[in-house]
Amino acid sequence: MARRPFHDLPMSKTAVWAARVAFFALAVAALSIIIVRSQLLEIGPALATFGAALVLAAVAVMLAFAAFVVIWRQGFAGLGRALLALLFGLALLAYPGYLGIRALKLPAISDISTDTANPPRYEALARQRPPGRVDYPGAAVAALQRTGYPDIAPLELEVSARVAYDAALAVVTRRKWTIGDARPPTLARRDGVIEATVRTPIMGFRDDVVIRITPVGQGVRIDVRSASRVGTHDFGANASRIRGLLEDIDDVAGTTPEPRRLPPVKTPPPGQKGQRQPDKRQPTKR
Repeated sequence: MARRPFHDLPMSKTAVWAARVAFFALAVAALSIIIVRSQLLEIGPALATFGAALVLAAVAVMLAFAAFVVIWRQGFAGLGRALLALLFGLALLAYPGYLGIRALKLPAISDISTDTANPPRYEALARQRPPGRVDYPGAAVAALQRTGYPDIAPLELEVSARVAYDAALAVVTRRKWTIGDARPPTLARRDGVIEATVRTPIMGFRDDVVIRITPVGQGVRIDVRSASRVGTHDFGANASRIRGLLEDIDDVAGTTPEPRRLPPVKTPPPGQKGQRQPDKRQPTKR
């Protein structure tokens, strides 16, 4: 009995629907990302739309496996569509699945600071943050941070406050963060402060960062606070941001030469103008 040509084989309806659901899931996910990044709607409906896309992706994966069984048993066509559905479905589920695994290992917090006793404060960006998310959450969050991120600590450098401030500002500018305010340190011992907003790569969520440069003895102490505007779990994003930021500031400050200070010019006392003053640096001949 001759086999039927491949193009004459009936198409698996399961494979067709798997591909349709997978493409629709991609479209819904793209729509939710556009909504979040453009702020067309509130964050709640946008996240619900993305959640629906993940549910559709899971359905597409199940339909793809069902299509494989039908194609294997009944010899239907549609293997390519089933493979595409499986690929697109898994691609949509991969990153959220990775975040879910991280959520099981990391504390459910979204406000990280190198100084939990006296955290840097949002001032210029305070109006842009949601109500109740301006002040540091408190001791409970600090305890969770110490457990989950024990390496988050201030950066101490043996450079001037101005050099540390310029290095921090250069790093923030290089990363193309949106600077909300930048106040350099002053001779009156006022701390240098930089406030900036960061957008996450995919969804475009806005996180806020504040950098505080405090003169300490002959050097400086740099504290950083990074906090999400929405959500109770940042999946380690803020802690990772602080680590990378402090490492870059350390590298830039270490390669920046200190400004050369000229010795003060001594003014001769009245009545001795025009007279040559003895050079105290030269030994007096006896």
